[in-house]
Amino acid sequence: MKVIGLTGGVASGKSTITKMLKDNGFIVIDSDGIARDVVAKGEPALKEIKEYFGKDVIDEHGKLMRKTLGEIVFNDSVKMDVLKKITHPRIRERILTSIQVAKFTTKKEAVFVDIPLLIESGYQELVDEIWLVAAPVEIQLQRVVNRDEVSRDYAEKIIANQMPLEMKKAFADVIIDNSGTVEDLGKQIETMVEKYQ
Repeated sequence: MKVIGLTGGVASGKSTITKMLKDNGFIVIDSDGIARDVVAKGEPALKEIKEYFGKDVIDEHGKLMRKTLGEIVFNDSVKMDVLKKITHPRIRERILTSIQVAKFTTKKEAVFVDIPLLIESGYQELVDEIWLVAAPVEIQLQRVVNRDEVSRDYAEKIIANQMPLEMKKAFADVIIDNSGTVEDLGKQIETMVEKYQ
């Protein structure tokens, strides 16, 4: 049983690949979903975030305003580090629990974990293999602007805050080229997962 970490820059195509993997019957653990759960209303991490960043990052319903917090931390590395110290240990713990549950419930020979910042966050030891989704920066920018309805400047900041693709390639066991069509991507994935069916 292999634990495969799926990673790549923002808007590189991980969601499309995740859907393909699920359609093939694989369990894919969503670390972004876990990250949202960790800062949900009533969670200890949200209380700590409010204490440090102030009530301006919490809406009238007591929920975290992720975009507002994002704008604060993207412009301040010290505050980014504080946010990571609050959230990352909790995220890591829940990912590990999810992996253990998945190992007992899947009939496949692999479990996937979608972790956008796998390398930057030092999560390599949680997985046996790293699959990196690679897409040209210009494609990433267009996708972020269209998908998240943000300015190009904000999209550039998000990408600038991530490790450059060329550096990530040094950590990857497998590189998935997502510069082509969805059909091209689908063929790559089908070939790659064959041995884990």
